[in-house]
Amino acid sequence: MNKVDIMAKNSSMLDIKSKLVLKILVKECPYGSYNIIESKDIISAMPSKYKIDAEALDNILTFLERQEYISIKYDDGGVYCLCVLPFGNELLENEENKKREDKSPRLWLFIILGFLMNFIASLLGAMIGNILNLH
Repeated sequence: MNKVDIMAKNSSMLDIKSKLVLKILVKECPYGSYNIIESKDIISAMPSKYKIDAEALDNILTFLERQEYISIKYDDGGVYCLCVLPFGNELLENEENKKREDKSPRLWLFIILGFLMNFIASLLGAMIGNILNLH
């Protein structure tokens, strides 16, 4: 099993709260640099619908570290020094690309339907114009 297959398998294992924490960490630790982050800052950045407590955050961070999405240099009572590893960045980038790809077929459908509707409308307009000119 290659790295892409493993990443696809692991991304399906991430729950929404873990993905949200990972997204917050990517914003806080850009370009794979280590940054000091307090757990209260991560918790407050979570959407209200997915609020977590410090213990749940610690479990999520431990899981993300075991899956090699992040690296935690140290944990000092709710203050973390960590960075997002390339594997974590790739996971989020692949999800965003997948969302874009999922939307593109609908875009083409709307373009084709719009063209057909304009063509039919112009055809009907020409027919009505011809009928009015005959009388």
